[in-house]
Amino acid sequence: MSDQTLSRRNFLIQNVKLGAGAFIAPSLLTQNNFANKPVSKNGDTEPIIDIHQHTNYNKRSDDDLIAHQRAMGISITILQPAGHPKEYGSTYYGMANGLQADIGPNEAAYALAQRFPGEFLFAANEIPDLPGAITEIEKYLQLGAKMIGESKFGVECDSLAMQEIYKLADKYDVPVLMHWLYNTYNRNFERFEKMVKKYKRVNFIGHAQTWWAHIDKNQKDDNNWYPMTKVTPGGLTDRLLDYPNVWGDFSGRSGFNSLYRNTDHVQNFLTRHQDKLLFGSDCWDRTAKAEDNCIGTNLLQIIRKLAPNKTIERKILYENAKKLLKL
Repeated sequence: MSDQTLSRRNFLIQNVKLGAGAFIAPSLLTQNNFANKPVSKNGDTEPIIDIHQHTNYNKRSDDDLIAHQRAMGISITILQPAGHPKEYGSTYYGMANGLQADIGPNEAAYALAQRFPGEFLFAANEIPDLPGAITEIEKYLQLGAKMIGESKFGVECDSLAMQEIYKLADKYDVPVLMHWLYNTYNRNFERFEKMVKKYKRVNFIGHAQTWWAHIDKNQKDDNNWYPMTKVTPGGLTDRLLDYPNVWGDFSGRSGFNSLYRNTDHVQNFLTRHQDKLLFGSDCWDRTAKAEDNCIGTNLLQIIRKLAPNKTIERKILYENAKKLLKL
């Protein structure tokens, strides 16, 4: 291996270390104070679909995950597996294995879904440019996976490997959930619109820092993952959501930030894209208590508080996912 290759490898590893946005402490949400609207309990007349959870998230046990989802009042949870652990370029030589959070692969998500059929469903995933990736993903699609994801790897969004993923999604009529982080995961966001147009029958679900930062037309610094400036409509994400095959996943701190940063903008945004927005938690919390700053609970509460009306709230928390995933 040449010195140039080693230097590139070290640079990439350092970039991922700095890019571990999923590990921002939930204590940073302490000032939200959205606890005036209680979370629905499981069994109420208002079901909730959580499209974005993980097994073994930061070593959380299955029992803790189950208890967390039930305490949040979730009716159906979609488990997003990781690819298999590999020392590979697109995992930044293992640094991003387990989606950079120790998350379990397909086998773990499938096993939990088999224990609790109907309450837990599963997606299918693999490192996209790994030999045999399509075969691995297709195996779990044939077993009933509801989507492909979470795709969080160091590849270009329009690479040949990712386009094979899109073709597979088209074949099985399932959406692809993509984690967007500038210069790290699903690189070259600015070129993604071409993929949306090329694969018109594929439903793409966008998520994470770069995705939600670009609701703002004036987003300039892609290293600022959680901007708090006023939102000017017309950003790349805002425009992408106008396509019939593009959806937005509010999960994680990035989704929360997109709602919290400029509440004056939110009403219009939620109204315009009311049929394209989805609730996910993507949190590693072991309790669902607002006072413990559970990200999923905070998201439920801010959506309930800021949704312009009950119809839009129900679409985001349940109806859009039900329609998209054919549940």
